[in-house]
Amino acid sequence: MGMARSTFYDRPARATDDTAIVEAMFAICDEFEFYGYRRVGAALHQQGFVVNHKKIRRLMRDHGLQPTFRRRYVATTDSNHDSPIFPNLAKDIVLTFPRTPLHAASLRQAA
Repeated sequence: MGMARSTFYDRPARATDDTAIVEAMFAICDEFEFYGYRRVGAALHQQGFVVNHKKIRRLMRDHGLQPTFRRRYVATTDSNHDSPIFPNLAKDIVLTFPRTPLHAASLRQAA
């Protein structure tokens, strides 16, 4: 045939245009702002795109589609209240070694 076997089985180069993938990623990230690259990849696969996870991470980083992190807790302390605030009685106590009972440390302070 006059050509190398590897040339015969070589696939034609794909287009490097990723606009359809990026548009789909923008739509997914607009709807679910907490999705990371794994969930975005799963959503893209459901839509029929075949994309590597490395490419998804790169496109998300390049286009600013990083997820916003959820808060893990809710602050329950209310510092703006009208109740009395009690003084800290232990602020002047200095412990000399670990596992010192508080009353022994306060006795050493008084002596």
